[in-house]
Amino acid sequence: MKRINWLLLILVLVGFVIGRFIGSYFEGTFLNYGESFGLSSPVVLNLGFFVLTFGLTIHITIASVLGVVIALVVYRFIR
Repeated sequence: MKRINWLLLILVLVGFVIGRFIGSYFEGTFLNYGESFGLSSPVVLNLGFFVLTFGLTIHITIASVLGVVIALVVYRFIR
């Protein structure tokens, strides 16, 4: 069983967040070009006594990809 590298996972997630901030700062530029995919509306499972709602939408932009690349460079220097 492979060991999960938690530091890499956290840095990639932080990279997505930083990329999103970069994209919102440079509104209207090519950095905000991207694609969304996932469920357009949530799926609801109603069991009468228990209601589950599932939904996931991912929006990947050029800025978020740049954030992940920066996170991977930081990870390489940390290791």
